[in-house]
Amino acid sequence: MKKINNMVENSVKEYSQSYISDKEKNKLKKDIVEAVSAIVFLLAGYIYGKFFPNQQVIQGIIYLIGVAIIGIPVFVTAVKGFLQKDINSSMEILVSIAILVSVLDGQYVLAGFIPIILTLVHFLEEKSIMGGRDAIEGLKKLQADTAIILVDGEEKEVDAKALKKDDLILVKPGMALPIDGVVVSGISNMDQKSLTGEALPKEVKAGDSVFAGTTNIDGLLTVKVTKPYSDTSFQKIVELLEGAENMTVPETQIVDKFMAYYLPIVLVVATLMWLFTKDISKAIAILVVSCPCGYMLVSSAPIIAALASATKRGILIKNPSFIEKLTDVDYFVFDKTGTITNGTLEAVDFLLENAESKEELIKTAASVAHGSLHPTSKSIMALCSDIEYDKDFEITEIVGNGVKGVKNGDEVIVGNSRYISSLGLTLPENQENQGTLSWVVKNNAVLGAIVFRDVLREDANDTIKDLRALGVNEITVLTGDNALEAKRVMADADIDTMFSELLPEQKLEKVREAQKNHIVAVVGDGINDSLALSEADVGIAMGAMGSDTAIQSADISLMNNSLGNLPFVIELSRKTKATIYQNIIIAFSISFIMMLLAATGIVTPIVGAFLHNIGAFVILINSGKITKK
Repeated sequence: MKKINNMVENSVKEYSQSYISDKEKNKLKKDIVEAVSAIVFLLAGYIYGKFFPNQQVIQGIIYLIGVAIIGIPVFVTAVKGFLQKDINSSMEILVSIAILVSVLDGQYVLAGFIPIILTLVHFLEEKSIMGGRDAIEGLKKLQADTAIILVDGEEKEVDAKALKKDDLILVKPGMALPIDGVVVSGISNMDQKSLTGEALPKEVKAGDSVFAGTTNIDGLLTVKVTKPYSDTSFQKIVELLEGAENMTVPETQIVDKFMAYYLPIVLVVATLMWLFTKDISKAIAILVVSCPCGYMLVSSAPIIAALASATKRGILIKNPSFIEKLTDVDYFVFDKTGTITNGTLEAVDFLLENAESKEELIKTAASVAHGSLHPTSKSIMALCSDIEYDKDFEITEIVGNGVKGVKNGDEVIVGNSRYISSLGLTLPENQENQGTLSWVVKNNAVLGAIVFRDVLREDANDTIKDLRALGVNEITVLTGDNALEAKRVMADADIDTMFSELLPEQKLEKVREAQKNHIVAVVGDGINDSLALSEADVGIAMGAMGSDTAIQSADISLMNNSLGNLPFVIELSRKTKATIYQNIIIAFSISFIMMLLAATGIVTPIVGAFLHNIGAFVILINSGKITKK
């Protein structure tokens, strides 16, 4: 027995490379020990019978010991499942009855080999399922478990789980980040594929957020911890994936209802077969082949595959309602700023008055805008990559109006139309309908204006076109911006309706109104749209990386800002739902075919113990096709 234990220890150690839990390892070890021990006793009984053919009673006792070793645990599980009315124990109940019938008929070897073969097949089946678990464990490895912490300028390697908020860590080139944080110093490129699905690296510098599970490519960074190890966005993704096997969807209720009648039907069929044919082996074979292994994978296998496929594209799915409802969504509601538009002001035109060129206009504006944190000032500075400007002005922020700078008697002002007009300066009429205007004034002379707009995303119209092709009949945009800005966006995008100047509560009311006649999906940034996202049939948060509000409010979070993921996730949900229905048909069909073959004697009990798992393997293969999308 000691040799058996050592052999099992080595096998489990090798098998544990597939990242099973300690509980699963112990169960696996127990199953293998029981199976090997049972085989030893069955072989011993067979050999004893060869040498002492007249001592059948002792031979039978040896056989029964082997049967008891592997059969009693099955009986215990079956009794518990029967008392608790747990359909997941249907297989153990049927196997227990098959073992008992075999023993009563004196077929001790058959009684022992049925559970042994089932254990072997389940071992192989578990191996195939491990592909999904391997992927999850491989994903976990992207989050470093150690970190280099800086204490009084000294470097010290520590367990990443011990890091606290505001700790400073050093992230060297090639290192994975263990936590979410903010760059304090340094410039580098980050590989963020694990979170966003984006292949191109992102440059980060002081003030930028960085996230656990991403990898520092080339620079040296000092990062301040903003979240502990267990609370990172990356950990939330892993936790959701690990819970995928327990996810159920309404379609599996069909299986649950059927299984309530399945067990009695099988018992009746097996009994009738025995009564009419007087062949107990056929009845036993029916019990064995009818074991419902594949039914347990009908929904969990497709869901795991779908989540894996989505995660590769930076799509975080919080619950399985995406399968139930997203397949039927016919009404999409978009937030405007940062969702269907870029969310940043971009220069679209230049109005020249006394300035000789747009370069002069930009150069003059930048001389005071560089000292302002206002979004418009930042947009002006974005135009100055190749333009030199004066940095010596003494700058004053004029809250709500603009910014002013003074140098050697020269005065430069950049401000909105209302403020510039209040200074007594004359501006051209009917210009405001072009966009947000930043007027540039130097020494009381109006040089001109830079026209800014929050422009439509490049992929917005293509996404809307794809959504319509998928059966989305109505597309609405809700925004808190003014009506003029809303009309500009509506003119650029192929949307049906636009509602402007809405408060979050009013957005919520618009969603509820649409739900009276439609299945509604809401797409927003996860912060100011949290009410609408929570109320929607399916809430989808854009650019949710690092946003707890987005993950909590939405059913689906797009960790990057790609609108192209919206048609993808609809197609994924439909394919997943179709696969679940296919799996239901596969599971039931194979069981009925196997029962028919057993009834005709083509499949014997021993062969049936091997073949009853065909349904599970076919379901796994069918579900795996989802990941190829």
